[in-house]
Amino acid sequence: MKKLMMAAVGGIAGGVLLSTQVAGPLLAQEAERNASVYEQLDLFGDIFERIRQNYVEEVDEAELIEAAINGMLISLDPHSSYISASDFEDMQVQTRGEFGGLGIEVTQEDGFVRVITPMDDTPAMEAGVEAGDFITAVDGEALLGLTLEQAVDLMRGPVGSDIVITIVREGAEEPIDLTITRDRIQLTAVRARLEGNTAVLRVSTFSDQTFPNLRDGLLELIEEVGGLDNMNGVVLDLRNNPGGLLNQAIRVSDAFLEQGEIVSTRGREPQDGERYNATPGDLIEGLPMVVLINGGSASASEIVAGALQDHRRAVIVGTNSFGKGSVQSVMPLAGDGAMRLTTSLYYTPSGRSIQALGVAPDIIVEQRDPVEVEEDDEGRPARTEAGLRGAIENSSLTEDQLQQLQEEREAAEATAALRNEDYQLAYAIDILTGLGALGPN
Repeated sequence: MKKLMMAAVGGIAGGVLLSTQVAGPLLAQEAERNASVYEQLDLFGDIFERIRQNYVEEVDEAELIEAAINGMLISLDPHSSYISASDFEDMQVQTRGEFGGLGIEVTQEDGFVRVITPMDDTPAMEAGVEAGDFITAVDGEALLGLTLEQAVDLMRGPVGSDIVITIVREGAEEPIDLTITRDRIQLTAVRARLEGNTAVLRVSTFSDQTFPNLRDGLLELIEEVGGLDNMNGVVLDLRNNPGGLLNQAIRVSDAFLEQGEIVSTRGREPQDGERYNATPGDLIEGLPMVVLINGGSASASEIVAGALQDHRRAVIVGTNSFGKGSVQSVMPLAGDGAMRLTTSLYYTPSGRSIQALGVAPDIIVEQRDPVEVEEDDEGRPARTEAGLRGAIENSSLTEDQLQQLQEEREAAEATAALRNEDYQLAYAIDILTGLGALGPN
């Protein structure tokens, strides 16, 4: 009994010692930190009041507070920002696949506005804006020193109105002025077409329309060629796709995977992580795939490319992707506005983060500019045995074989023309054609 009493007294003494030597300093540190935060908030209030009373011009208090909030968020990373009520409404419209503007996706680097990509069939693409361009001025007003939201606001305006943007492009000696007419952007999320027996799925953005467009377009192409047995594969073209909705990237990846992880996200705390897995069912039942990417492929595009690459489901062709591996959560706020905050990073199935690194293609293929074919070269017969005087004619071919030979020749000519128009796409189709030549195994 005496030993038990001694043990109890010792435990109490130990508890007192722990609370005074460990918990006490921690509580003091927490109190000191809170006091520092409140001092900083008092400082903010003091500065705000002095601006209101002493600035050379009268200020709008609401705009001043909004600017302070936005400054706090953009100091974290290029993708966190405050979204005003009107911008929040525009963003919700954009994810449904229709909005007004120029049709470019931009980010900010060291105070400069950089084009991630121009979107397909938009005023910006038609005017010649390219991925990687830096926009330095809008209608003669310099963008340096403005937040990304302020720069975007300058580029917005009524549909049908003109805007002059000044861009600096790598390799160009002088800045380039481009006049663009603002328009209502109606994005077709996926365009599906056949190149020979290859299905080409051009995915422009990841909006609510993306997966339904892709599925329906692909099924129509399969029916057009007379079934999967007559198709040699699929090219998934994600070039200049700036991304969009995470759930759509997951659904597009799942369309070609039978099982396994697609992507995982990891936040500050371990319990904040999420893991997304594929479900059984492959729309093309294992047919070979090539995914095209470039420096304009970002975010959701990189999720798809990374998932299909890690599962060895597709050959990735092109150039290194943009490298946006962070996830932004949009949190509605009072006053109908919202906050876009980076809350996690996403990882490919093998556990690699592509943040600031991007997805590296399996085969690096640079795009080539089209080459004008001289008229004298067109139709000039190649030197072959058949062209030699007195050559023995091949009379062993049946009409069906001659017809097949003619179709193969026409397909080769079409491929040659495509190679000049879009070298990366032609390269992707060549890969699928070569894989098909090896047989189903």
